[in-house]
Amino acid sequence: MSKTPSLPSLDRLPPPARAAFLLDFDGTLVDIAPTPESVVVAPGLRDTLRRLRDKCGNALAVISGRPIEQIDHFLPDVPYAVAGEHGIAIRHAPGQPIERAALPPVPKAWMEEAERLAKAHPGVRIEHKKAGLVLHYRGAPDAGPALGRIADEWVKATSGAFHVQAAKMAWEIRPAGIDKGHAVEAVMKSAPFAGRLPIFVGDDVTDEDGMRAAVSLGGVGFRIPNDFPDPAAFRAWLAQLAQGGDGAWGG
Repeated sequence: MSKTPSLPSLDRLPPPARAAFLLDFDGTLVDIAPTPESVVVAPGLRDTLRRLRDKCGNALAVISGRPIEQIDHFLPDVPYAVAGEHGIAIRHAPGQPIERAALPPVPKAWMEEAERLAKAHPGVRIEHKKAGLVLHYRGAPDAGPALGRIADEWVKATSGAFHVQAAKMAWEIRPAGIDKGHAVEAVMKSAPFAGRLPIFVGDDVTDEDGMRAAVSLGGVGFRIPNDFPDPAAFRAWLAQLAQGGDGAWGG
């Protein structure tokens, strides 16, 4: 029987006046769903995030693999800053333009072969992004190894311009050199994040870069399920912070 992890102590956190929250979305703020479109934002989460943002002087960001437009759909007017596509696209403040990194185009041949793979493996889903693509095999687990080998073959021919990132029941192909660590560093350079200590929370291999960046900047990184058993426990912990905690944080 696995042991349920103890939730992080509030005294491990910088005080609200010095804290900046940078949070993953899927598997962290919301539960993993069969498809990206079918996630559900839990009741009260938006209000919790707004209260936490107010408590920390607006220093709350979402750092996601999703496009920024999808975060805006699920969390309208909630985070102050949003980094999408693992840092490829960043909006530093509400109403500001989205900054996009200059990246190589995704070869058309990959797109075409990916569609053929999806037809050959029922349950495989292809997610197209502006600077890459994701091969989801949650609906066809047995196809995972074969898809991974094909993705590796694709990126080998790019001389390092792209790389394959393992995700939950998926292989993501994206430009090299841009990750959630890059996103954390970029967001933390602008007000109201600059000068604060980042608290990054994620759940996946793709979030480890963000955790390392947060620690290198003097902050902390937490991961589900190592530090929180599941997103529901993390949401409850956030609600505790937003409401003032137990006196150990922001008291």
